Amino acid sequence: MASHARKNAARRKQDLSGLNRRAALQEIRDALPPAPRARRAGRLSDAAVAPDAVPAELVALVQDFTRWGGRHLEDAVRVAQQYGDHPRDWHRLVLYALTDALAYNVLLVGSLAGYLQEQGLDEDLLRRHLQTSDPDRYVTQEALDLLAGLMGRPVGEGQREPTWQFVGRQIAECAVPRSGGTIC
Repeated sequence: MASHARKNAARRKQDLSGLNRRAALQEIRDALPPAPRARRAGRLSDAAVAPDAVPAELVALVQDFTRWGGRHLEDAVRVAQQYGDHPRDWHRLVLYALTDALAYNVLLVGSLAGYLQEQGLDEDLLRRHLQTSDPDRYVTQEALDLLAGLMGRPVGEGQREPTWQFVGRQIAECAVPRSGGTIC
């Protein structure tokens, strides 16, 4: 019964605003600026065959980043409840936690979009999946570095390994087998 009352209240609120959440979220997505230094992932050679299944490294990335992002969201909830009587601390700590969670999400989406670009996914389909008019919106050098580490790509001779490539390599080493457990 309480669920029904919540749904009715949400419908009334939706009627007042004239938008439902899905449409409102799309308006926000459309207004997002492209990532600074947005780039397109280079397509892998045509000789490379697209895998029949999602690589375990990408599954591990989703699990790892949603776990870390979730921790930051949980911190935001805890801080929001705990520091309600201290506005200066409240907004500072809540925003720290939320922007950390946002950074994980943007990097995760950028890495997955870069992977799909490398696989040659149709640009229009990628736009639909990303719910944006710009398929490069989230693909940054950091996202491509993370993807390179996940996929075990070597660092150039004499170059220092970028931080996110190291992180990707670490995640790949603990990749999730198809059974759902973790190796590490």
